[in-house]
Amino acid sequence: MVKLTCYAAEAILLPKLAKLLRDYPDIKVEIAVDYGLTDIVMQRYDAGVRSGEQVGKDMIAVRIGPDIRMAVVGAPSYFRKHLEPKRPQDLIGHNCINLRLPAHGALYTWEFEKSGRELKVRVEGQLTFNTSALMLDAALAGHGLSYVPEGLVEPHIARGRLKRVLADWCPPFSGYHLWYPSRRQSSAAFALVVEALRHRG
Repeated sequence: MVKLTCYAAEAILLPKLAKLLRDYPDIKVEIAVDYGLTDIVMQRYDAGVRSGEQVGKDMIAVRIGPDIRMAVVGAPSYFRKHLEPKRPQDLIGHNCINLRLPAHGALYTWEFEKSGRELKVRVEGQLTFNTSALMLDAALAGHGLSYVPEGLVEPHIARGRLKRVLADWCPPFSGYHLWYPSRRQSSAAFALVVEALRHRG
């Protein structure tokens, strides 16, 4: 069983596992979507998926995706009524769509960086969700600005359904990694899953 976020499951795991599952019909994979920082050993998961920055030092980490960038986006209908933010501090006056982190119940603080300067902004807004997919839906509907993975919104930006702002404040960071305890005895099936997921970019 693998524990990860919904975006990582849809964008990385399912596409990469497609050929493996077709070639090895006896292999069964259970995926649990969860945004909490669960202890995978205590909860008896075989592995988890996190960004490289969140993997513990005593774990084996296998990179399964490219670097990630976040994107601040809003619908054209939203920007017809609100000025575009030019710097992260401008978000204070916007209706921002929040993400609540289940690990400690707090709202996710939007993180920015430019020219070595890091900035965290606690945004306010009418809507709060616990998945980036719902945050995206709310942004598409014009309810406010969302801060979500770039890969999730690129198709909508290309079609003109969303507009990106503050792109120069959103540098790439370490992509998704499959992680598991170093002392774990791996089965042949688990080894095949790891190799199928390994990033080769």
